Amino acid sequence: MTLGMMAAQVAAKAVDKDATVHKWHVFQHVREARDAVGATDRALAILNALLSFHPDTAFNGDSDLVVFPSNEQLISRANGMSPATLRRHLAVLVQCGLVIRRDSPNGKRFARKGPNGEIEQAYGFDLTPIVVRAQEFKDLAEAVVAERRALKLAKERITLCRRDVVKMIATGIDEAIPADWRGFQRAYEDIAGRIPRTAPRQSYDAIAGELEALWLEVQNTLETFVNSHNENANESHSERHIQNSKP
Repeated sequence: MTLGMMAAQVAAKAVDKDATVHKWHVFQHVREARDAVGATDRALAILNALLSFHPDTAFNGDSDLVVFPSNEQLISRANGMSPATLRRHLAVLVQCGLVIRRDSPNGKRFARKGPNGEIEQAYGFDLTPIVVRAQEFKDLAEAVVAERRALKLAKERITLCRRDVVKMIATGIDEAIPADWRGFQRAYEDIAGRIPRTAPRQSYDAIAGELEALWLEVQNTLETFVNSHNENANESHSERHIQNSKP
């Protein structure tokens, strides 16, 4: 038994009886945070099927959340897979603490009903972790979305900086502005050559930071030249004005 399995079972025993969650909302959060949770796409397809076998959409902390479909029913509702694949990904769900296995003495899944037809004891998969860990899954999903947004922004920073730096260097060269434009070009090519195809967001942030520093240096070089040129032009204009004003 893994620590995740033990944690899920301990948490299930301490479930808030007043808690209520929408099972499909929680499933969406789990799917969004599947990498952080440790679930595979196939495992999520099976979890989706398991959730569909429970008649309620709202899961309560005091509800019986054990479902007991056969392997054949699960395979059919999970869009088909081999029995071996089903067993492997069911194990993933259990190891991730998304479901708890409630085994019968003979290892089969079934429900024992009372005299009035109500279920007295069910053996199968307990979906209580969906209630117990609902907030955890929501927090993980929000973190994943935030990280994805930050990654997108980092890539946009790189794209914008690359465009501007290339244009400014070209302007400096075309206008014959005195500066080390070859040095700027080499610095740009060095940074651009290290932009990864796929990498953690922190790597893109670091590259964006280098490009922004280069952008600032090139921008300052151009602005210094423009300001100096304007000052010289103003001084020349003032001198001509003084000369023209003499009697």
